[in-house]
This record gives sequence, C-alpha cells and structure tokens, in this order.
Amino acid sequence: MEKKTDVLVIGGGPAGIVSAVTARKYYPDKNILMIKDIENGVIPCGIPYMIKSLKTPDENKLGILALEKNNIEVVIDRAMRIDRNKKIVETKNNKRYYYEKLILAIGSTPISPPIAGINKKGIYLVYKDMKSLKNVIAEIKKAKNVLVIGGGFIGIEFVDELSKLKGLNVYLVELLPDLLANSFDSEFSKLVEEQLKSKNVKILTDTGVEKFYGSKKVDKVKLSNGKELIVDAVILGIGSYPNTKLARDADLDLGKGKGIWVDEYMRTVDPDIFAIGDCAGKRDFYTRKDASVMLASTATAEARIAGANLYKLKVIRENKGTIAIYSTYIDGLVLGSAGLTEKSAEKEGFEIVVGEANGKDKHPVTLPDARAIKVKLIFSKQSGILLGGQVAGGISCGEMINLIGVAIQKRMSSTELETLQVATHPYLTSAPTMYPIVLAAQDASGKM
Repeated sequence: MEKKTDVLVIGGGPAGIVSAVTARKYYPDKNILMIKDIENGVIPCGIPYMIKSLKTPDENKLGILALEKNNIEVVIDRAMRIDRNKKIVETKNNKRYYYEKLILAIGSTPISPPIAGINKKGIYLVYKDMKSLKNVIAEIKKAKNVLVIGGGFIGIEFVDELSKLKGLNVYLVELLPDLLANSFDSEFSKLVEEQLKSKNVKILTDTGVEKFYGSKKVDKVKLSNGKELIVDAVILGIGSYPNTKLARDADLDLGKGKGIWVDEYMRTVDPDIFAIGDCAGKRDFYTRKDASVMLASTATAEARIAGANLYKLKVIRENKGTIAIYSTYIDGLVLGSAGLTEKSAEKEGFEIVVGEANGKDKHPVTLPDARAIKVKLIFSKQSGILLGGQVAGGISCGEMINLIGVAIQKRMSSTELETLQVATHPYLTSAPTMYPIVLAAQDASGKM
C-alpha cells in the first residue's frame, strides 16, 4: 500500500502529539498523518504513580483526543526506513508513505547496563507502554523485596511510590555519592535522602551492582561494597539513550551527545526532516555543549517550534539552547532545579556568586501545614546574570522553579530579581516582605 501526506509524524508520545497539533494550527490545509508503534502509550511523568497513587494504571493513559479533534490520522505501525531522495517512509507492515515534511519524534530506550545476570526474570526496564507497565506493576505487587537502581528522578519517584505499599522492603542503589547529583547541589540532595529514609527506604549511595543471582528469576544481588541483598524484583531507572537508528540509516547527522543533530528550528541536515524530543540532540543554554536532557517539557517546547516552522519560519526562536528545568515531589517535599548548579557552574569555569534564603511557604508561618522553604541562586559574579537556581519546600516550589526558569531565559540580573514584583497570599506563598527569590538575590548582590 502507498499513501501520500503533507506532514508525516513518526512517534506518538507527547512530542509527536504536540508537533502534529501545532502543525494543524499553523497549516490548516495540510494533510497530517502519524505513525506510532505503541498502540496504548502512557504519560511519561506519571509512570511511577501507576503503582499506588492512581486508582488504576489506565488512569495514566496518554490520550489521543487532541489528534482526533484536529483531524490527524493515526496508523499503528513501525517505521523501518526513510528514503530521503524519494521522500518515502517504509514500515514494518510493508506500507509506503510519501511526505513533504517529516517529523521524527521517535523517543529513547531505557539503558540496560552490562551487569552479569541482567536478563533474569524479575528485572524490569521502564518502557512507556501501557501493556508492559501493567505487567511490571502486577509483578512488583507480589514482591517482598524490591531494588531500584538509579538515584535520579525516575529512581527516587519509584521508591517513594513503592514505599506506600504495605509489607514491602524497598532498596535504592546509586553509584554517585548523592541522589539527584546531576541536578542539585549536595544540601538539596540530602533533603531527598532524609525524606526517603523517613519512609524506611534503604538507600545505598556510592554503590554499584555487580551481579544478579537466581536460576531463572532474580533472587539476590551482589553490590560493589561486597554486600548481598535478597530481592525478588529489580527496577532499572538509570536513564535512557536516544533512538537514532532510523535517522542514522538515512544518513542524518548525529551530535556529539548522540542525539540527532538539529538546528535552532529543529531541522536536521535535511531541511524537510525535523527531529524533536528525546531522539534529538540538545545544546546547553550557556555553553552550547551537547546536553543529555530528556524531559517531556523540553520535548513539547521543541515540538511547538517544529510544528510551527515546517514550511516557513513563522515562530522565531528566542531561547536558542536547552535549560534543564526539573521538579519532583517526594511525600510532600517539592524540589526544583533550573540551569546550572553551583558545582556544574564551577566545573565549567564560571566565576560565580551564590545567594541563599530560607523561610516558610505561607505567612504568617503559624498557618496550618506551613513548610520550610529553601532557595539557592547562582549568578555570574561580573555581570550579575542569573545562571541557575534550586528550591525546596512545599507545593508553591513547583511554580517557583518555573519563575526562576523564565528569569534564566530572559537573562535577568540579581538587581532585577531584587525588585521583582510578585503576587502573594497567606495560604499560597511566602510573605511579600520575605519572598525567598528576592532575599536570595539580595544575598548575592551583597556579595558582589
């Protein structure tokens, strides 16, 4: 079978969906078709919460209503080959699709480390597939001892959720000295570790896994410190690598970070082929070095850029780099990070000044459920420009880190942040007289 379309999107995750819907908005007369190889996808950020917080795993289903409403055709199939000269995509089901513009939103694959015994039953990679995840969750709920490998966002959110299951022993192993070490400085990492330990999660940092034991199913692991743990389920949460084979086979260039090379408008070396999301290369906002950021928020921002600019550059991109903006929630504790940490700024050679502030996330602080709040801002010493920030505290921190992210993108200075005008309310924010971002900026200015 052969079929022609104007815009062909490969991949049905958040990036693929947003790019297709954006293309419909800007190019209403174009035919848009999506090929995806997972029939029932999931909302990536909601995966850990399928274990307990959601009533059923199906509540985390990635809906396609937006595609139907925007008259975007969806085909369940797998793209196998791109012929750039003829502008054809060939699929696993022996179908051929002709395109004018092609968007690759082909995602990433979980990393499976080369550990002896890694292929035993009971050891699970985290795929963004409803059928696979339902099976994993059902098996984990039968377990008594679960090990999560990886102390990044995936790992800590999984162990937080697993700790809610009664009668389950939960272990977390991280090779680095701190949890969330790539996104936070140590004093923030310690807050996460303390919170998880208070929920009886056994945390082993500076520790690796050397071997899995068991006949067919895993029943024990050997750690790098020589200790052994009895386990009957293991979750691998150590990250992912970009899916690039389809692009490589079509002779599209890769960046040094191994993602598909793209320009500021998500165009590959072929001007009619775009790449977005986890499969696309990223460049750091400050240094232009390749960055290994895989976030749904980043992916959807790239999707909007690609979808708007398929045929003409309609939306000019102002922020020509990737700012890693993260937030997480661990049993009431919210942490957020944007841009450079103190240690990453120093590693890159920036001369910096650090501003810090502590307070409460409500005012007066005697209001019910007021939580301690901590803010740390990183500035360039000479220019005073904001390079990064971290926050920890209650729910308001989830949006506070977004405010810091905007300030980074607009290259705001410590002086501008000192005079920031914000809305405050006793139940929603810190006091206007003691707003933590303002206080942290003042702290930094005093050191300049």
